[in-house]
Amino acid sequence: MNYASRIIIFVFTATLVITSCEPAVENDMPGRIKIYSENPYYWEYNGEPVLLLGGSREDNLFNHPEGLAGHLDTLKMVGGNYIRNTMSSRNPGNPWPHKMLETGLYDLDQWDEEYWRRFENLLKLCLERDIIVQVEIWDPWDYFMTEAPIGYGPENVGWESCPYNPMLNINYTAEESGLATDIEYHSGSRPSDHLFFHTVPELKDVPLIRNYQEAFVDKLLSISLDYPNVLYCMNNEIGEPAEWGEYWANFIRLRAKEEEKEVFLADMRRNSNFNSEEQVNLLHDSIHYDFFEISQNTANNDQRHYDQIIYIRNQITDFPKPLNNVKIYGGDIGSWTTSVEEGTRRFWRNIFGGLASSRFHREGPSPLFFGVGLSHIAQTHVKSMRMLTGEMDVFSCIPSNHLLSERDPNEAYCFAEEGKQYALYFPDGGEIVLDLAGTTGTVEIRWLDIIQSSWMESEIIEGGRQATITAPVTGKWAALITPVN
Repeated sequence: MNYASRIIIFVFTATLVITSCEPAVENDMPGRIKIYSENPYYWEYNGEPVLLLGGSREDNLFNHPEGLAGHLDTLKMVGGNYIRNTMSSRNPGNPWPHKMLETGLYDLDQWDEEYWRRFENLLKLCLERDIIVQVEIWDPWDYFMTEAPIGYGPENVGWESCPYNPMLNINYTAEESGLATDIEYHSGSRPSDHLFFHTVPELKDVPLIRNYQEAFVDKLLSISLDYPNVLYCMNNEIGEPAEWGEYWANFIRLRAKEEEKEVFLADMRRNSNFNSEEQVNLLHDSIHYDFFEISQNTANNDQRHYDQIIYIRNQITDFPKPLNNVKIYGGDIGSWTTSVEEGTRRFWRNIFGGLASSRFHREGPSPLFFGVGLSHIAQTHVKSMRMLTGEMDVFSCIPSNHLLSERDPNEAYCFAEEGKQYALYFPDGGEIVLDLAGTTGTVEIRWLDIIQSSWMESEIIEGGRQATITAPVTGKWAALITPVN
């Protein structure tokens, strides 16, 4: 990067705080993803409200182009329309964004064209299939040394392979930049000492490094702003100071405004305690962010998982915004992922809790390690969810467990527009009492066998009363109840 370019970037950066609070531009393209005006808890795309459902084999899907089109076709076929894409190069063989010279060192002033070609290819393939891409700009796993005990180890790479590491580029030394060459793994649950995440003016203000970080985000936006199917999240499960994410939110919004494009932004904290100060502050931050990433709630189980969704939703009733869940933990390594079974239940509770999106986390180093990805299990649940929600007006419903009685914790969940439509979800059979006082005459019950993705014959019962509803047998069931007349 030449001297004149750095001066331009410095002046540009200095304007961020001044302009960040200005209103967004008018939506430049009617079909772009945007917040649904009639119910701001949800999204709108191509002029219609849209419920985002998904799963994929990788989180950095762009960096795994082999078989990508077919993978997206599978997602589309089962009713999925939502993926996550971290701008990550942690897997062996993934190109990094910067060019590697013949010396084996990177030049941060030059781009690796394959990396960016892969990124645009993903956006193009998803656009063709009406799939929304939630892009995460910074993935901390790429910027700390690889830590074997958590399942990355020799199969993945981190700071020891990263172009920003002063040992690996021709642009600065450790002494010039202040960056350490060895950065031990950091859980992300608290701020680290890694200078890479403290370069912004509000923190340690390190323009030598930040100029290259800004150039990276500029390059990303030069591609992504032309696509109407992109949402932006600043970080993957970050624990660094909030000012880091806020700076990049300001930066992206300003750049988009210059291009007369409207963008929608969020950040994702590592903390799974949504009563914590950092999560509360993030939820209520309407200056920098437009939607809220609730993914870390999937570290919670059963009834608590649902209750946390309702708690968060209730905090923003006066200024609703979409609550997205871009990764559902639930694999076979135990601990915080718990189980595949619980992962699928989280998927359903998300939607019955009124979330705007629900996506299964990638499988990981071995099948079903972190989540179910787009495995057959995930395909089944996405398909069944779309079968249910395709038969109702989701965007007029609200979480309605208050209509249920004689219910054990985690036995059943209700999502309804009282008097018009009621959806029930039973994680493992059961019997509850549903308040149908808002209806008159008779109502129709249609049972959906979730695992078989098939509807049973409907039955008619009397409405206008407290009705006992019993799942056909044990197992995973959903029901749709609507007035006959």
